[in-house]
Amino acid sequence: MSNNNTAIVEISQTASKFSSSIVLQAENKYIDVKSILGLFTTLVSNQSYELHVHGPDADEAKQAMIDVFNKHGLNVSVVAE
Repeated sequence: MSNNNTAIVEISQTASKFSSSIVLQAENKYIDVKSILGLFTTLVSNQSYELHVHGPDADEAKQAMIDVFNKHGLNVSVVAE
């Protein structure tokens, strides 16, 4: 699971670069992606996730998050609001 830990730290660090709100939806749970603890309890590699991104730099944040999720082989889709 150590590579999952790397993914969690990198996802959280990437999210923290943006002022937008970035929320990960996994089934019926919503997690602030900037919260490492929230990610630790939620991120399971064989699950698919939805990202909800709102804010002034949302477009850049969405692309950065997609890149970091894909890099770690995690299945994510960004929800268009």
